Amino acid sequence: MRKTQEVNDFNEILRGRRSIRTYDTSVKISKEEMAEILEEATLAPSSLNMQPWRFLVIESKEGKANLAPLASFNQIQVETSSAVIAIFGDLKNFDYSEEIYSKAVELGYMPLEVKEKQIRGITAHASTIDPQVNKETVLIDGGLVAMQLMLVARSHGYDTCPIGGFEKDKIAEVFDLDKSRYVPVMLISIGKAADNGFKSVRLPIDQIAQWK
Repeated sequence: MRKTQEVNDFNEILRGRRSIRTYDTSVKISKEEMAEILEEATLAPSSLNMQPWRFLVIESKEGKANLAPLASFNQIQVETSSAVIAIFGDLKNFDYSEEIYSKAVELGYMPLEVKEKQIRGITAHASTIDPQVNKETVLIDGGLVAMQLMLVARSHGYDTCPIGGFEKDKIAEVFDLDKSRYVPVMLISIGKAADNGFKSVRLPIDQIAQWK
């Protein structure tokens, strides 16, 4: 196992990112470094700071064997990557509001009275929110953390590929998760690129943005 060289130039991180499909199978990411990557990714914003993202790091031979039939069009990523990270959204994320806001008070990030006001508002919101709106919110937050994870991975010297083509209706059950609670967002393969990937074209800003 060898650690890759970190990248500190944000322009290189941003503009050098490619969606990589084939990885160097000799490069494995340690559990400690993977935890660091995930921790940095979770600095992403989320609605009410509820942080609904949940990660399943699929790296073992058995885990990849279970994943492979669910991602039939992405076999190379599954087989060659150091790991595939399945990102889920937790529909019961409001259950963690007291823990999150109490810690904020403990660390001096907010006064107790602000925390108590916020908790009252969150509790009322959670009791009335439409389930579809809740699902849409956790999917948006999952997208935010996914993009941040890919940039963080690159800063650690690794490469990634976002994968939306997998059997979302089966993945939770296959990995013993409650499918009524955990909504799949996407898969992200991660490892050290074995090829350079491909540059891709972006539409010009004057075609996709308006100023009013």
